Amino acid sequence: MAQPGIVFLMYHELQLPGRPLCHTDPGYVRYILHQETFASQMKWLSRNGWRCLSVGEALDSPRGNSVVVTFDDGCETDLISAAPTLRQYGFNATFYVTVGRVGQSGYLSTGQLRQLRDFGFEIGCHTMSHAYLGDLEYPDLSREIVDSKKRLEDMIGGNVQHFSCPGGRYDGRTSHLVRKSGYRSMATSRPQANFPSTNSYLLGRVAILRTIKEPAFRRICNGEILWRMRLGESFRGTAKRAFGNRLYDRLRAALLERP
Repeated sequence: MAQPGIVFLMYHELQLPGRPLCHTDPGYVRYILHQETFASQMKWLSRNGWRCLSVGEALDSPRGNSVVVTFDDGCETDLISAAPTLRQYGFNATFYVTVGRVGQSGYLSTGQLRQLRDFGFEIGCHTMSHAYLGDLEYPDLSREIVDSKKRLEDMIGGNVQHFSCPGGRYDGRTSHLVRKSGYRSMATSRPQANFPSTNSYLLGRVAILRTIKEPAFRRICNGEILWRMRLGESFRGTAKRAFGNRLYDRLRAALLERP
């Protein structure tokens, strides 16, 4: 990857008129963009000469003026909304799938996963059940990382090379097992650009929240405000370690639900 590094953008479900979301709790909804917002962001990137790459492309053949587009969870809107917009501009992306949710209401089916693959998009793994990996004992950790890879490969009929951590939560065991299991990379939620020197098993990504306006989106793509975002991430990381993941999530949910 060429200087000044490539920013990996993290998206989730897209909101379509009249279509219910997979979840409605405030902690989830803050990550959900309206379809029109995502389309506007991709239009701006295209008009200004940016390229959108998959994770594999960024690692293999980095290009200047590029970002990486990633989607977590494997929601059905990946195929019916995000994919057509990306294809309109000739953009690529990596779709990280929560394997145990395939076929559930609101999520991609096996056939839809294969459609995404056939369109040329990269399919990655987002664990089996969306568990926080740092909380797990080894047998469950192996199921989330190793077993999910095998099942997803059976679903799409191909190799799965890239992994992302739910909630950005991981520990040293996680990155070690991801590497040992044959993945080429692991993506976190640390808001940083990725350089040639970046450990491919600790790739940073920037969550694109529904509150992010277009000027801030442009600055994120240029890597201009990531230092400020890292300060917030450092504070949240300290709180997670102090309270534990479950209590931290309950406290955050209570704050988000306050009028």
